[in-house]
Amino acid sequence: MTTGKYEAVIGLEVHAELKTNTKAFCSCGLSFGAIPNSHVCPGCLGMPGTMPVLNRELVEYAIKTGLALNCKIAEYCRFDRKNYFYPDLPNGFQISQLDLPICTAGSLEIETQQGKKTIGINRVHMEEDAGKLVHQGNIMTTPYSLADLNRAGTPLLEIVSEPDMRSPQEARMYLEKLRSILLFLGVSDCRMEEGSLRCDANISIRPWGQEKLGTRAEIKNLNSFRALERAAEYEIKRQIEVLEEGGQLVQETRTWDEDRQVTLSMRSKEQAQDYRYFPDPDLTPIIIGQDWIERVRKTLPELPDQARERLIKEYNLPPYDANLLTMSKDVLDFFDGCVAEYKEPKAVANWVMGELTRLLNQNNMEIKDAKISPSSLAQMLKLLEQGTISGKIAKVVFEEMFATGESPDKIVKDRGLVQISDESAIKAIVEEVITGNPKVVEDFKNGKGKALGFLVGQVMKISKGKANPEMVNQLLKEELSRR
Repeated sequence: MTTGKYEAVIGLEVHAELKTNTKAFCSCGLSFGAIPNSHVCPGCLGMPGTMPVLNRELVEYAIKTGLALNCKIAEYCRFDRKNYFYPDLPNGFQISQLDLPICTAGSLEIETQQGKKTIGINRVHMEEDAGKLVHQGNIMTTPYSLADLNRAGTPLLEIVSEPDMRSPQEARMYLEKLRSILLFLGVSDCRMEEGSLRCDANISIRPWGQEKLGTRAEIKNLNSFRALERAAEYEIKRQIEVLEEGGQLVQETRTWDEDRQVTLSMRSKEQAQDYRYFPDPDLTPIIIGQDWIERVRKTLPELPDQARERLIKEYNLPPYDANLLTMSKDVLDFFDGCVAEYKEPKAVANWVMGELTRLLNQNNMEIKDAKISPSSLAQMLKLLEQGTISGKIAKVVFEEMFATGESPDKIVKDRGLVQISDESAIKAIVEEVITGNPKVVEDFKNGKGKALGFLVGQVMKISKGKANPEMVNQLLKEELSRR
């Protein structure tokens, strides 16, 4: 992004909670939304004398993610202690990785308006999450905070990009692509609204053509694509205004205020040494042999870029459709399941990207939680193709399928939605509409094209959307030509 004489430079640090069966260093299970402090043990409560035991699944998920991001997998890596005090961190330190992370030197490709662009991945490292503070009361009732440590010890991957993004839009594309890869891998549910995928954005500006990076601000805990894009847009403008007014930027940590749509300063930026990192004495280094890496590589599923190319080549879908259908593994599986029964990929894509996506967004629902199945959509499209239902009625049937999970055949039968294709029945309605709208008929004769559309709409209204649209148009034109 170039604004006047300045260029924006953006890098993202993304935290992804992993879908392992247990926490990173103890046997407690994971459960979002569970009763507070019901998934804890002496280990994740930081009790004296407890020892961490590494979850092997965490390491395998990290290797799998690194391979999908074209990273170099370290043959030798270790855990470090990141020391700081906070009420939701019971040990007084976080187990993380500093000097020897498990994955380095990767890349991810995004599709911009100017073409494909490669974003570097500096590192992917493993760590544990902290707990959560629940703030109660207000200044009038003595505020206080409660600690819920269910989340303490949850396994995380921190994915750190290079500062290769040059606009808020590129940053959003990067995060969308990264999320889709993690979903395809099955390592995280990536529910941003629940905090299982969140990111910090490092943003700076520099004069156009300058190589040296400017003074950056870190925007913490952005948990939606929209928040990332808007926070970056605001922060870039803020930094430009500071410099244009003769001020000096300081390295700091800021937060995004969603209500006010502004970033606010939290604190001056801490340096790594402030955390007093040192190797964790209770965890041995991890040796990762090539045979282990190859075993994990064999488990890699079809990834978004591969799926996108398949949809374009095998189904002749436009790149735009292929991009949308590969944003989520669940969406792609739904599409593939429907195409397996109804061999018209473009028609299926239109319904998945259109009506299905609309209803999912409207109900704040994931596709895997919807009652509608790929098979039922295929059956409905067959009814539409056969002329049993009209396009307008198909939308009514689809909404009922989405709400109840019932088959389209049953819905059509129970609600009497079979399309009227009887010529005499449609002709009677056509004559009624023409007789009742002489002014519109006159407009049609005078060459006003919209008049025909109005008359078609009236016929469809009287028939409650059941009349065959092609027959309606044909019979209307025939009757109007006679008058």
